[in-house]
Amino acid sequence: MPSLLVDRLSRQGLKPLAHATPEAAVAWLGAVQAQDYLGAAWALALRVGDLTLADVDRALAEGRILRTHVLRPTWHFAAPADLRWMLALSGPRLKRLLTTYDARLELTPALYRRARAVIVRALEGGQSKTRNELAAELKRGRIVAASLRLAHLVMDAEIAGVICSGPRRGAQMTYALLDERAPAAPPLTRDEALATLATRYFRSHGPATAHDFAWWSGLTMGDARKAVTLAGVGRWLLAEPPSLDRATGAHYLLPNYDEYLIAYRHRDAVLDPARARNFGVFTSTEFPHQVVLHGRVAGSWRREVQAKRAGITLKLYAKPTATELRALTAETRRFGRFLGLPCDMRH
Repeated sequence: MPSLLVDRLSRQGLKPLAHATPEAAVAWLGAVQAQDYLGAAWALALRVGDLTLADVDRALAEGRILRTHVLRPTWHFAAPADLRWMLALSGPRLKRLLTTYDARLELTPALYRRARAVIVRALEGGQSKTRNELAAELKRGRIVAASLRLAHLVMDAEIAGVICSGPRRGAQMTYALLDERAPAAPPLTRDEALATLATRYFRSHGPATAHDFAWWSGLTMGDARKAVTLAGVGRWLLAEPPSLDRATGAHYLLPNYDEYLIAYRHRDAVLDPARARNFGVFTSTEFPHQVVLHGRVAGSWRREVQAKRAGITLKLYAKPTATELRALTAETRRFGRFLGLPCDMRH
């Protein structure tokens, strides 16, 4: 029997590499957390052989993958064929989270409708615009849109299935109309959507607990348990969170929010609980990205990307062996190939 981490690495497509294209990796995983675009693109590259940042940009520009607010209240990559039923399932819950700020931001249902209409007019005909350009369009429509208020107006349009990502413009993200980026798909019933989401999660992230699935999906525990039952995922379902495990030879420079780490509520299998409070937080003792040795978090790293070169700085919990250091050097070169830049490592 393989260890739990060996099983997860295989299902996640990390070891061995499992996917030929970024869209295949996204569809298999269900959704990929993506508020840090470069980090999320690197997460896909870790699962797709020889994938570059330019390849991910191209897939986004061509609409083969989309980026929007879905599931939990943050950006995710999702497959165009999946986005509508995922929004139908998670959108009402995300919208309820937004409404807790509406009174303070002077946002009403009528104003949200007006803003969506302005955004549609600004983007129809295959146009794409940055957030600042949408703010200017809203201002012309006599809607005050700045800072957190702008963020909520745009997120509302995403959750409503009006807009999603457009092509990147340099380092800036743009928005486009979902109807022009993804073909309409037959709707799923709520039970069908619950079962499909649970199947996607457990086949690509399992073995895992129902609590892990609830965290990843943003569903209530009641809906998560119902989804698990409907999907019949017993062979991938854990009754209790696993304890610290090991996957010999599995060495990675994982980005912040990588699915191997972020997709589980309980992370004791890969992370010493004493270090959990700083997980993914940039502090004086931790960098935002995770070094993984033998399948476990063994330190953190940061990236420095300039016009002609890139660099990686490591902070490891213990001195690496010669074999581990060679593996991290190889991962650094792999990151450089992904960027199309020479990349060096400091530790």
